[in-house]
Amino acid sequence: MTNHAFLQGAREAAGVPSAVLVAGFVGFGALAAAQQVPLGIAVASTVVIWALPGQLIFIDMHTLGAPLLATVVAVMLSSARFLPMTLMLMPEMRQPGRPAWQYYVAAQLLSLSGWTMAVARFPGIPRAQRLAWFYGFTLVLILVSAGSTAVGYVGADRLPPLARLALVMMVPMYYLLILLGAVRERTAALGLACGALAGPLAYVATPEWSVPLAGFAGGTAAYLLLRMR
Repeated sequence: MTNHAFLQGAREAAGVPSAVLVAGFVGFGALAAAQQVPLGIAVASTVVIWALPGQLIFIDMHTLGAPLLATVVAVMLSSARFLPMTLMLMPEMRQPGRPAWQYYVAAQLLSLSGWTMAVARFPGIPRAQRLAWFYGFTLVLILVSAGSTAVGYVGADRLPPLARLALVMMVPMYYLLILLGAVRERTAALGLACGALAGPLAYVATPEWSVPLAGFAGGTAAYLLLRMR
């Protein structure tokens, strides 16, 4: 049953999720080539960082010649959002008797793609099969994304700058559609609604801090509204 769950996750990843990530990482590879980042570093960033926002920060700071420590800290801060996502998802996969290292590796493979699909799919997957499904789903996405980065890098000359940015922006739009489709509880719907309202307002107030400010304000507002009810 574990092998079946792994293959099921791999098959699901090979459909629309991979197609969307191909577009995004082709755009990222083209951007890396335009900034004259070596191909090996661009592909390695996809495998090691495994998060487009963090990779874009890495490329930008690499291009600016920023110190290695500053680059590492900036990428780490951009990926801090994965901590609460990991704390939420790991208990849903935990099964007595499994070695702890399997969960540590799964936590390193976590991305917004895997998290959003796991949130949507786990209610219909037996607990004993969830970890194998997650491994199959995520490993396929990483391989596809690394290959797409290389393809985008090699074919960068054929993509105008606006097309590169458009391809990269397809990925967050896909995440939003998954989350909207997976909303079945009032809590999640309220959180998304508050975040959608807080985002534009925070950007008008301070574009540089709009993302963390919108997340904090939207999440706090959703929490307070639920407490009031």
